[in-house]
Amino acid sequence: MFNVFIVEDEQTIVDVLTAYFEKEGWSVNSATNGSDGLHLIKILNPDFIILDLMLPDISGEEICREIRKESNVPIIMLTAKTAEEDRIQGIEMGADDYILKPFSPRELIVRMKAILRRIDRFDNSSELTFNNRDLIIKEKENEIIVNGKCIELTQLEFKLLTEMAKSPGIVFSRSNLLKLIQSDGFYEGYERSIDVHIKNIRKKMEVNTKQPQYIQTVFGVGYRFGGKPDATLVTF
Repeated sequence: MFNVFIVEDEQTIVDVLTAYFEKEGWSVNSATNGSDGLHLIKILNPDFIILDLMLPDISGEEICREIRKESNVPIIMLTAKTAEEDRIQGIEMGADDYILKPFSPRELIVRMKAILRRIDRFDNSSELTFNNRDLIIKEKENEIIVNGKCIELTQLEFKLLTEMAKSPGIVFSRSNLLKLIQSDGFYEGYERSIDVHIKNIRKKMEVNTKQPQYIQTVFGVGYRFGGKPDATLVTF
């Protein structure tokens, strides 16, 4: 059964979300503080995490950072913080999406399903390889291998890298990339968030982030994928 874990200190929100999720046929577990949340997440290994940023003991950002050390599980952050910098920080920590309080539980479910659809699409596609297999993108396994080492990317990072890799050498504007990850309601963001995702991808996979081999900046325009494909790419 699909399992969702909620980390939220407002019991009313937990109760409402639990009712909505159970109507979807999902199993739900929850914690009202960060310490219990981290402990139970490691034990239960949920399929999806809903994470409040403002918790009484540990910040949601710190919890997200700890989860990302071991898992690529999809995470949606709930936040009352409206400042752009706060949202960017959440993305930098590895969140797949965020939603502002107050929010509609139905909208949250739509966003969750959009992320899950994206994962399912990866499960039905192929393997892409570049630079004599120095870079391998295994879409079926949702896995990136760089120089023989498996790299953990968030779902958003994986989506951005894969879409760019399918069109090597093509320049994507920030607006173009934002539209790619916004498809079927997957993500609601802003162009500056693309820079944050690109920065995170480079940290994880580039040998030299100042002279990136794969995700290259085209100044004044956007980004392009610089890897050389080993075989003809399949387009979807």
